[in-house]
Amino acid sequence: MSQLLEISESTVNTEELRCVLEQLLRQHFQSPVTVLSIERTPSQYHSSFPIEELKVTLDNGSHLNVIFKNLSDEALLENARDAKPEFIRNPRREIEVYEKLLSQKNLGTAIFYGAVADDHANRFWLFLEEAPGVELYQVGDLSLWQEAARWLGRMHGRLADRTSDLERYSHLLNRDANFFWTWIRRAEEFERNDSSPQHRALIKRLVSGFDKVIAKLNTLPATFIHGEFYASNVLIDERGEGVRVCPVDWEMAGIGPGLIDLAALVSGNWREDERSAIAKAYHSVAHPDESPTNLEEFLTALDYCRLALAVQWLGWSPGWIPPVEHRHDWSKEAMQLADKLGL
Repeated sequence: MSQLLEISESTVNTEELRCVLEQLLRQHFQSPVTVLSIERTPSQYHSSFPIEELKVTLDNGSHLNVIFKNLSDEALLENARDAKPEFIRNPRREIEVYEKLLSQKNLGTAIFYGAVADDHANRFWLFLEEAPGVELYQVGDLSLWQEAARWLGRMHGRLADRTSDLERYSHLLNRDANFFWTWIRRAEEFERNDSSPQHRALIKRLVSGFDKVIAKLNTLPATFIHGEFYASNVLIDERGEGVRVCPVDWEMAGIGPGLIDLAALVSGNWREDERSAIAKAYHSVAHPDESPTNLEEFLTALDYCRLALAVQWLGWSPGWIPPVEHRHDWSKEAMQLADKLGL
């Protein structure tokens, strides 16, 4: 979802950036600091918005590696503007998540240095720690995928009892029945315009059976979710003591079934035993006291969430081709899951 950009002084002036960051760092460290210089490099990380890596030199001789994410609507990358549905965009969402949720929970996510959220100037800037690590999709060790699943289970468990409090955060996406129906209706609309007979048959089948999917999703406990917990959005760092799991890109964060996040994590071309091993690692943390019977019910519920996620991508945007690390045959996955679930 991103491309390397040339840094344009006309887009974000370096001196203005320095002044804003200096003020935010003073608030963060609660002490006077002066930013002497900033070295700016376009990030290779994929997002809907331009991201820069800042090497910040302070007057005390120290250096900070800072991520600068410009969430302003005018900064939205052209390919994302064409593909990302407008109704889910909200520049305040990720800022709110870092400032009011993640920074309070000691989950190992990127340090929040501060943000600018100015509707009048249409300026939404987010400053974070440049967290070390590699994207999980580049990691072949299944045990590290399981560690990411356990991290996810801990986060969901820690915030599951706060859903009533979270509802007051108006910028979070609410994954209710209407949200999930939106995607199947969009997929149906796209199918009318241009699709193969096989795809039209699949969409018709999914529409006719989607009440069953919604009914199942409505039985699942809600919690705070990342919304796009794909392996490309999870950094793994093994260099310290233990393993640091650091999810990034919280643009789609909201309230909904926690298994939607797990469905994203296990999407892709896994063998069933591998997918099950990752899911069981999550289950061992999120539901440690449940019986084997409940584990089977859990895996079935995960399949429903995987199907809902596949439908979301079918209804995402017509003709959109995702970057390689996000590429997947969602039609094939939807068909396989519909067969498995008897839709």
